[in-house]
Amino acid sequence: MTRVWKWNRPVTVREVLEDLQRERSIAYTTVMTVMDNLHHKGWLRREVEGRAYRYAAVSTRAAYSAALMNEAWSTSDNPAAALVAFFGMMSEEQRDALRDAMRVAQVGETGESPGESGR
Repeated sequence: MTRVWKWNRPVTVREVLEDLQRERSIAYTTVMTVMDNLHHKGWLRREVEGRAYRYAAVSTRAAYSAALMNEAWSTSDNPAAALVAFFGMMSEEQRDALRDAMRVAQVGETGESPGESGR
């Protein structure tokens, strides 16, 4: 998925294989099987191009990360405590990003533009 998200365009098994082979030895059939499995799980969509498929991500990496965080949080028996613990693990930069994201989310809920809040 990292390779597909990185390129942000439909890719072939061969392209992913060649990119991975720069770092390690890996078989074409291994890459093909993984991409086929990701397709069947709904993570990749594919279209026929000649004798091969071109695969594209169904969702963004950010959406995937958000879904993982939501799943982890929603399975907690104490979501508030889980959030407090999570916030405690964050760096200052991550907390700043969280504050920025909360402002964007609040603006989206109220329909205000960022400069209008508090008027």
